Amino acid sequence: MIKLDLKKEYRELYLPSARECAVVDVPELQFLMIDGTGDPNTSDSYREALEALYTMSYTLKFLSKETEDIDYVVMALEGLWWTEDMNDFSEDDKDAWSWTSMIMQPAHITAAHVDTAIEQARSKKNPPALERMRFESFREGLSVQVMHIGPYAEEAPTIKRLHQFAADNSYRLRGKHHEIYLGDPRRTAPERLRTVVRQPVEPL
Repeated sequence: MIKLDLKKEYRELYLPSARECAVVDVPELQFLMIDGTGDPNTSDSYREALEALYTMSYTLKFLSKETEDIDYVVMALEGLWWTEDMNDFSEDDKDAWSWTSMIMQPAHITAAHVDTAIEQARSKKNPPALERMRFESFREGLSVQVMHIGPYAEEAPTIKRLHQFAADNSYRLRGKHHEIYLGDPRRTAPERLRTVVRQPVEPL
């Protein structure tokens, strides 16, 4: 059986340095995605999205083992975060946030696999957000990123440092704030959580 670990295959994108910000070019990758709005700490919609994404990702993993003889590590949860006017994007007003929660899928996973997995998930757990899920390619392109180590609530200085790095290297910010959650907050001490903080950019 073939075994894949995409975090190692895409080490530059998923295991960056915490000491130094970096410029990366993110290729087209495919994701399961669910959109929503509101504070992720209090929103039922966000909790339901995560339940559906993980249910589907593990269903696809087992389906891949059965039908393709390919096993792989389920990828980390990722989030795109934005407001209609990004100048208003603030940690102090999370109710105003829009978001896309997503988990990357290996290249051999197809729409047919996803359709089969949806039927399997529906017959077993039937998570409420399953009907809101989509499977699509996403190319982020030129971006800056850095690893944040510590609680999610203390990301502001890391984000500020990343934005300053972009400005110092003659880039302007574009698109949506992106985070990749490498730790499980239920099992990891807050001070040891690792989060990739990424921001798409373009040359000035």
